[in-house]
Amino acid sequence: MDLTRSALLTDLYQLNMLQAYQDSGETREAVFEFFVRRLPPRRGFLVAAGLEQALDYLQDFRFAPDEIAWLAASGRFSGAFLQKLETMRFTGSVEAMPEGGVFFANEPVLRVTAPLAEAQLVETRLMNILHYQTLVASKAARMRLAAPGKTLVDFGFRRAHGAEAGLMAARASYIVGFDGTATVLAGALFGIPLYGTMAHSFIETFDDESAAFAAFAHARPDGLILLIDTYDAEAAAHKIVALAPKLGAAGIRVAGVRIDSGDLVVLARKIRRILDEGGLAETTIFASGGLDEDDLVSFTHQDAPIDGYGLGTCLTTSSDAASLDCVYKLEEYAGLARLKRAPGKATWPGRKQVWRSFAEGRMTGDALSLESDDAQSGEPLLAPVMREGRRLSPPPTLEEIRARARAELARLPAPLQKLESGATYPLVVAAPLRRLAKDVERRLGLAEEPV
Repeated sequence: MDLTRSALLTDLYQLNMLQAYQDSGETREAVFEFFVRRLPPRRGFLVAAGLEQALDYLQDFRFAPDEIAWLAASGRFSGAFLQKLETMRFTGSVEAMPEGGVFFANEPVLRVTAPLAEAQLVETRLMNILHYQTLVASKAARMRLAAPGKTLVDFGFRRAHGAEAGLMAARASYIVGFDGTATVLAGALFGIPLYGTMAHSFIETFDDESAAFAAFAHARPDGLILLIDTYDAEAAAHKIVALAPKLGAAGIRVAGVRIDSGDLVVLARKIRRILDEGGLAETTIFASGGLDEDDLVSFTHQDAPIDGYGLGTCLTTSSDAASLDCVYKLEEYAGLARLKRAPGKATWPGRKQVWRSFAEGRMTGDALSLESDDAQSGEPLLAPVMREGRRLSPPPTLEEIRARARAELARLPAPLQKLESGATYPLVVAAPLRRLAKDVERRLGLAEEPV
């Protein structure tokens, strides 16, 4: 089985429902929308990511023969139902916000329109794909905004929750402006620039620190960055200064040094002075070690002489907000709008669109209404990307997605761009959508309450 494309990457209740739908004859067209109910406390905005992998999944969706055989052996499902699964493909339509786009709570990011069984069954994997990349892209965007002009590199694969997560984190962070990743396969698959330095174990292998620096420099001379805080960072910086002329004679330049422990601001200032006084003013300082955007904001405010950062655990686990309250909800079935009224989890019915307004180049507010609401003005955010199970256009390049994300982050309202605590963004729910919600409640015989 292909573990990333398997149709069995779903919840059992999806298959249970599909069997019941088939038995009861419920096979008409359904509309589902993916959105985030509410933003985490430390997120003033989110960045959409994962759409390209989601569309790949839908376009290639099918049950492999060994998967059908496994389901048959489980004894859970009827033969007639399994025969339907054998030939099932995704034949529906998708509208979505583009990757790299900024969005807010209760705004549909993706809409699936397809026969009920198809639209229902893809829910679990679609959420899995979109949730994680959006989570990491949103975290990484905060880091990018916190450190303007600095080199940012994804160092997080080893702490990511699995191999696919590590790869998708590299992609998601690159989308929002990271300069590269340490994950080699992400470079091979996505063309993301690769960055790598050295580990403390390399230094510890040698009895003499200068000998370790020299050995590494001669083996890996291009873009040479040396890790200097294995023992004493200041002493190591002096050793680098002493070694530099010898390396220079061999045509090797010390491009940078890395530190990842202690008071990084104080240490960076001391090392900067040692390097400058030793004639290595062009040698950069790169820092790592459990950093998040709060650290980067602090370093920026202190004007720390640090040129770049390796971001790991806090990035790939989105440590301060490890999940998003995202959902994929039925909004229409058989031509009739549908809604949910559970406390704290109510939904707006129908096929929706988001319109965004701007003033002086910055976002000023969004309007949520029915897709058919011709009275709305502004920039519509969802666009068709798939019809009859096939993409409408070739996938954009990562560089095109990066350019969109860069433009979107530049158009954020200043308080959100500055990561100000408590900064909010206005979303207006338009009257036609409110009226439809009331109509659905009356049709279902529900007491009229605001959604």
